[in-house]
Amino acid sequence: MNATDQSKFPTVVIIGGGFGGLQVAKQLADKPVEVVLIDKHNYHTFQPLLYQVATGSLEAESIAFSLRKNFDGQKNLRFRHAEVSRIDTDRNSVITSIGEIPYDYLVIATGSTTNFFGNKEIEHYAMPMKSIPEALNLRYMVLQNLEEAILKPSKEERAPYLAFVLVGAGPTGVELAGALAELRNHVLNKDYPELSKDEMKVYLVDFLPKVLGPFSDEGSKAAEDFLHKMGVEVLLNVKVESYDGNEIKFEGGKSILTKNVIWSAGVMGVVPDGVSKDAIERGNRIKTDTICRVVGSNNIFAIGDVAAMITDETPKGHPGVAQVAIQMGETTGKNIYKLIKGEPTAPFKYNDKGSLATIGRNKAIADLGKLKFQGFFAWLIWMFVHLISLMGGRNRVIVFINWVASYVTYNGGSRLIIRNFKREELVEKDAQVSKPD
Repeated sequence: MNATDQSKFPTVVIIGGGFGGLQVAKQLADKPVEVVLIDKHNYHTFQPLLYQVATGSLEAESIAFSLRKNFDGQKNLRFRHAEVSRIDTDRNSVITSIGEIPYDYLVIATGSTTNFFGNKEIEHYAMPMKSIPEALNLRYMVLQNLEEAILKPSKEERAPYLAFVLVGAGPTGVELAGALAELRNHVLNKDYPELSKDEMKVYLVDFLPKVLGPFSDEGSKAAEDFLHKMGVEVLLNVKVESYDGNEIKFEGGKSILTKNVIWSAGVMGVVPDGVSKDAIERGNRIKTDTICRVVGSNNIFAIGDVAAMITDETPKGHPGVAQVAIQMGETTGKNIYKLIKGEPTAPFKYNDKGSLATIGRNKAIADLGKLKFQGFFAWLIWMFVHLISLMGGRNRVIVFINWVASYVTYNGGSRLIIRNFKREELVEKDAQVSKPD
């Protein structure tokens, strides 16, 4: 099956409808090229707000936007809802679940997934949060464990169900820890009057010596202070040794009995089969040159979290944040068209616009170059930036209304268990049978 139509124009195939992939397609709008966008989901996910879906503050639909609707009116783009099996570089084609899609230029914008560093037991029992399905699984697990805790007659039996351990003190871990702390401080006694908020424990764990490692020391210290004031126990310089679904153990002998371990300690690139092994860097990322072109290739590009542009200025590549993907997408789209026209290309230069993280109500960190804010003003900046970055006017309105309701009532969002989340015991070392019911 040929999933593209015959065209006299060059075909640019983009794998992935994330921040980077969308920007490539946008840059090629109204150009004499055929653009084919492939994604296994038919929607774009606004990942910075996944943690609010996981804690029930927002519904999944409010941070997702239809890819087809987003490109309504772009006549040179066709979307294909498919999974990529492999890339055939000899034939210049992408093998997918709906057939073979040929390309003249290929952009790999597949993003990243959770990195468990080869520990299959932790991978099985800990909860990742890199997609909407994973965020919903996490939400249902949390709510089910709260319901289960109500049924336990003693404090000791309730403890594992009410202990929440977040591994990884980057923005995801910090924001989720803050959200869970707010759930405990403002919601638990209202929704679950049988439970005491003193019994619910939130731990934030990292092997690094500070939270929000990429942020300034000033911002990191403020975030840690906010977390302590909210009742989060921060454990730094601590490395996880194992987790069997009931007890998480750390090097040095410390352990916590818990049914709730959320893993955000690392990411790795999602690399389609067919990419040369010689081009794979640490973190399962694809090595590129300064125009985001995959080393050893003339017509394949990699951008965003899956790309590793190793230079003297960036010996470890660029950070895995949305702004990198967006800016790489813009540069790559422009450069592909320049290559088509036979014009000189321009190297990618990252413009760091700063970093934002929220810890909860009226609490955020904003490192904007030389300008650094903590607290309420940073929280307003965080809200504004995230609102304007959301795709779709309807989504912006819904999210804003939800935030206002949560702020006024201290009890916004809906915590409904629409389906049960079940996980079987790990029978074999490499078994991965976590599934929704």
